Amino acid sequence: MSIIDDNNGQQCVGGEETSNTKVNTPCAQNNIDTITEGIDSAAILDDTSTCANCGKKGITDNMNTCNKCKEVKYCNAACKKKHRSKHKKACERRVAELHEEALFKEVEPQECPICLLPMPIRGEHTTTESCCGKRICNGCIHAMKESEGKDICAFCRTPTPYTDAEEIERAKKLIGKGNAEACYLLAGYYDQGIRGVPQDHQKANELFLKAGELGSAGAYFNLGVVHDNGNGVQVDKKKGQYYYELAAMMGHVSARHNLGCNEGQAGNYHRAMKHMMIAAKAGHEGSLKNVKEGFRKRIVTKDEYASTLRAYHERHKEMKSSERDKAVFLKMAGVW
Repeated sequence: MSIIDDNNGQQCVGGEETSNTKVNTPCAQNNIDTITEGIDSAAILDDTSTCANCGKKGITDNMNTCNKCKEVKYCNAACKKKHRSKHKKACERRVAELHEEALFKEVEPQECPICLLPMPIRGEHTTTESCCGKRICNGCIHAMKESEGKDICAFCRTPTPYTDAEEIERAKKLIGKGNAEACYLLAGYYDQGIRGVPQDHQKANELFLKAGELGSAGAYFNLGVVHDNGNGVQVDKKKGQYYYELAAMMGHVSARHNLGCNEGQAGNYHRAMKHMMIAAKAGHEGSLKNVKEGFRKRIVTKDEYASTLRAYHERHKEMKSSERDKAVFLKMAGVW
């Protein structure tokens, strides 16, 4: 068969060449058009859904979806309302399943934006910069101090603020731009009453909530602690659990550990171990000890304990660096 040549006007028709002559559409082309139309029709059919109430079909994107389970479709709001009582139990069951899937899903660790190593689990081994709103591991901050010989941000190289007022002003500007870490930073200042701001738990909790909504797992964890222990609010274990879960689903390891502790205290030992194994694999030492105890009491299998132990050591290797070790030593010595 010849290849179409646009320069000399030759065309391929049934394996024979013709020159600049109008020809009928070949059978092969008809077949291609037929196949294409069939595929297009199938695509349109695949994009339809059936109303769970009346059975009518409609375009999926144009249908009314159940707000909770997000899986059942209706042709309009009236059908949705009529079907509510029939759908309620199945909907609640599916919502619970989706929540469990999200809750026990292992999340990739947050990385330091400079060295790209997984962040240390303990918050005091990291620092949030008020100039750029980046949370950086103390190892990278120490390396910058050693290389430059002065206090500048390891990420954006902005000089460290000289006064508390300048620090607060920088944080507020970033909050205005929707920076979660800056919001979390300022919440901590109000919670402790440092950096020139008065101690105000209510203000701190408002900022923690805003920071969490902006994407700070640490802020949700703090709200969990606040309601779990009654720091500035009435003790509310249910709310504490809720915020721990939000933080854990965002990858906060200590929140995951606390969930495991709460489940263990409630007698839900298998759920407790599921949380502990996830936290231990992320590097939490206390969780690993609990998993070991779970193995001793035959709640955790030998394979589960072995895989958790391997993952724990692997994560610590990933998090470790000589600069981070130096920063920890200097902080313990009171030099930091």
